[in-house]
Amino acid sequence: MTERTETAVEQPPVPTPPPRRGLTRRTWTLVISLFSVLVLGLLGGFARVPYVALGPGPTYDTLGQVGDTDVVHIEGQETFPTKGHLTMTTVQLTDDVSLFGALGLWVSGRYALAPREEFFRPGESEQKVRDENTKAFQDSQTSAEVAALRYLKYPMKVVVAEVTKGSAAEASIEPNDRLLGVNGRTVAVAEDVRTALSTTKPGDEVEVVFERGGEKKSTRVTLGKPDDDRANGFLGVLPVERADVPFEIKISLDDVGGPSAGLMFALSIVDKLTPGELNGGNSVAGTGEINDKGEVGRIGGIPFKMVAAREGGATVFLVPAGNCDEARQHAPEGLRLVKVEKIDDAVKSLESIDAGGDAPGC
Repeated sequence: MTERTETAVEQPPVPTPPPRRGLTRRTWTLVISLFSVLVLGLLGGFARVPYVALGPGPTYDTLGQVGDTDVVHIEGQETFPTKGHLTMTTVQLTDDVSLFGALGLWVSGRYALAPREEFFRPGESEQKVRDENTKAFQDSQTSAEVAALRYLKYPMKVVVAEVTKGSAAEASIEPNDRLLGVNGRTVAVAEDVRTALSTTKPGDEVEVVFERGGEKKSTRVTLGKPDDDRANGFLGVLPVERADVPFEIKISLDDVGGPSAGLMFALSIVDKLTPGELNGGNSVAGTGEINDKGEVGRIGGIPFKMVAAREGGATVFLVPAGNCDEARQHAPEGLRLVKVEKIDDAVKSLESIDAGGDAPGC
């Protein structure tokens, strides 16, 4: 009988599965999160929002200089030494703001956001807005000069500011001509021109007496029809009042727009043309649009202007009466608010404060 021997048969080893290729779920989550952060960062940093940021802007001492040039320079007339400051304030407007930029400015507490359309009308270019602001600033200088010299009792004259294109007057009257008489009425103030035409009708012929280059002239003009509902004849000139003085006032300040520096310019002119220091040698700031009659109108951005004034060292701030409620709610500590309706109010209040007296506040 044959003996059987059992032997174990060695089985081949089971192959180890290859490692899985690709990203794990955790890695995918991390990649997607990083990508999302990157996209949000790009959007926040580059995407523009339809808002502008408003904040405290530069200040300028109207009694001082910018560079080597007097802000207010009077040539051909005696002036008096001044001390202290009469500071005009501005608002800084930042356009083309990114999402993150807008949030950063708002969180800072120094800036406020406003819809862009409140400052840039649809279809209106930024250049046009700048041009309008520049013209408003130039007009404020002229009004400040007239208001100050009227307050100081200098004589006035009536000149032609504009001549309407295509009007009856265009052929014979030019801007800057001095008006002496219209339709038999002597012209001493701008309202005299309107009064002289009040009884006329389109087609009437009137005589206009004027002065150009020191030479007196006369012309006859056939009146046209006005564009509005008025029944009287239309001459086509814009009469304005200017100071009739033998000296010149130059206001030199670039890169500033808007009309709200008028009050401070007018006070600077008064201070330089009168003995003593209108501000008592102290630091006074303010704002306000002014017309050629010396009336002070409300302005925008007064909370930011007060901040800039206080940071610049001002202790007194002149506030247009129409802005008093807003100013009172946002006044920085240590800044005394003085309510102003006319240039006369501002002068009297500053003189009273200098003497240790009272002044109307907001």
